[in-house]
Amino acid sequence: MTQTIIHNATLINEGKIFDGGVIIEGELIKTVFEGNIPKEAYADAKKIDANGKLLIPGVIDDQVHFREPGLTHKGNIQSESRAALAGGVTSYMEMPNTNPQATTIEELEKKYSRAEEVSAVNYSFYLGATNDNMDELAKMNPNTICGVKVFMGSSTGNMLVDKEEALANIFKNAPSIITTHCEDEGIIRSNMEKYKAKYGDNMPIGYHHEIRSAEACYKSSSKAVELATKYDARLHVLHLSSAKEMNLFERGNDYTTKKITGEVCAHHLWFNSSQYETLETRIKWNPAIKTAKDCEALWDALLDDRIDVIATDHAPHTLEEKSNNYWKAPSGGPLVQHSLVAMLEMVQNESITYEKVVEKMCHTPAELFRVNKRGYIREGYYADLVLVDQASKWTVETDNIEYKCKWSPFEGTEFTHKVDTVIVNGEVGYQNGKINDKTRGQRLSFGW
Repeated sequence: MTQTIIHNATLINEGKIFDGGVIIEGELIKTVFEGNIPKEAYADAKKIDANGKLLIPGVIDDQVHFREPGLTHKGNIQSESRAALAGGVTSYMEMPNTNPQATTIEELEKKYSRAEEVSAVNYSFYLGATNDNMDELAKMNPNTICGVKVFMGSSTGNMLVDKEEALANIFKNAPSIITTHCEDEGIIRSNMEKYKAKYGDNMPIGYHHEIRSAEACYKSSSKAVELATKYDARLHVLHLSSAKEMNLFERGNDYTTKKITGEVCAHHLWFNSSQYETLETRIKWNPAIKTAKDCEALWDALLDDRIDVIATDHAPHTLEEKSNNYWKAPSGGPLVQHSLVAMLEMVQNESITYEKVVEKMCHTPAELFRVNKRGYIREGYYADLVLVDQASKWTVETDNIEYKCKWSPFEGTEFTHKVDTVIVNGEVGYQNGKINDKTRGQRLSFGW
């Protein structure tokens, strides 16, 4: 069996930083070692000299929108998984609000079949909940599907779950973890009417976080937490964005007992409402980017383990679409290629440590979703690995963007960390700025 040895690396794994490397045999990690290459390594093994670069587990992004099927002018599984690969994301979990929506097992399996053909990294897809598809949710196999997605706020088509009976049924009977988008529709609509009456079509983007307000988020998030507590469900609240919501979550990182968890996205940690004036609709997301104080509260909760995961909510739109006025410009933006380097940049700013970045982007998603044999640098685990050059300045420009939409909210930003090499299931998929077109991911499996 083919052996690959990564040596002379700085490993960041399970709260430790040490010099050493790994021996990969086939698609698995055979040996993790400190210091020099062990004597038992094959003499003819392929060797990758890391020259002191950081070696971390592949990132697991628990929330992306790759737009296939039905919205492929924005992105598709092939293009966006390649962008993920270039960004050090070796596994993703993709959302059901495509066209058609993945609210039946039949439609969901079509997405898995497509990913098997074209995805450059490992994959899973959520089954979407509606007010009337509990029969489909009951059919799902929690060992092969990452979870159930519930839109408890605005969504596309009929995916807004707003009936009390339906919500109770889902939280009581869903066979897997429940992930939620939490914004209260009634509050948002009331705010929209008020601002539309005041500004008409000339609505300033700077009020986006007042329309999709902290109150709207808190009302919905607190409802989700209430339901999860009542029915003893596993709940993961996605893209938290406000200080007030942080009061809903408890500290802790034992995911055998911690059932109510939260996620923050890279853009809610990086940007704040003061930047609407310059970046405009490029940073229009739902939930909205809020104030600097909200951003600070998110950081505090992340560092004390009330927030568990850093992800992206990667959601590409074309620049033409994003260039519309406030009311017409869609919410969302592409992030999966730049989330890791953005968070590593925050290490430079002393906002977070390397160990914590790896914990929140690699280890915890694996633990929380019970992903089998991924998320760590461990013997017997799949060799999903990323080498990062921590002293390589580069600037995000159109020419180095892999997204199909060919723009990024980080354009013009200079980063000091650069993804150098990415290995997926033991195979080099990305190296020195080039993607291996033959690399294919695997379907994620779940369970302890």
